[in-house]
Amino acid sequence: STQSTGVDDKHDEARLMAQRAIESVSHTVTGARGIVKANLIAKLVEKLKTETDEIKQLVLDTLHYCMKVDTEQALAAGGMEVFTSLLTHGTWEIRGKAARDIMDISFPIDGKSRAVKCGCIPVLVKLLADVNFNVRSQAAGALMSIAITTEGKKASIKEGAVEALITLLKMDEGSEVKLNVIKAITMLAEHPEGREKLSEIVPLLQTIKASGGPMMQKVATTAINVITWKP
Repeated sequence: STQSTGVDDKHDEARLMAQRAIESVSHTVTGARGIVKANLIAKLVEKLKTETDEIKQLVLDTLHYCMKVDTEQALAAGGMEVFTSLLTHGTWEIRGKAARDIMDISFPIDGKSRAVKCGCIPVLVKLLADVNFNVRSQAAGALMSIAITTEGKKASIKEGAVEALITLLKMDEGSEVKLNVIKAITMLAEHPEGREKLSEIVPLLQTIKASGGPMMQKVATTAINVITWKP
């Protein structure tokens, strides 16, 4: 297709236009399915290693939409490893989008185990203290997704996720960050070691529950129930 040749054009501007076109197509389920069917995912993952920052952002957005319909191609192409490498990028937009894409790609069990194996968790834990609130929120979301499995919980606890999430919860954060932090805390509280470490924040969660909106009340209640659960 002309679009897939356009993404390889030697001029940055031409590649940018081609990538914009692909990104806009990916917004619909039909479009995203088309990109997956055309086997463009591996090519897009490769692009993340070499492209200009502006194009990298478009590629990360395209993959975000495509992974809603299929994660297998991105996983097979080494997407988890490439996204992990972008978590330390100098631009906050790219760090945030890479963390968001890790949440997408770790939706299947294979993705969660790949995240543990490729050393993604310690980098996500560091990002919980990022200067940008969007990056902090996406990192908490990715950890929440990875920590659904026992292996993910253990690895996250070992890398200091509990302490980093507690620190973040104590900061006066926006509600989007707070929701993701509490959901990640809930996942880690399902593990005995996590539960023990998290018992100290029950009063704080009760305060958050009392002052938050319906969604915040719901997630805080769940977190409190999981942390205070007695076997």
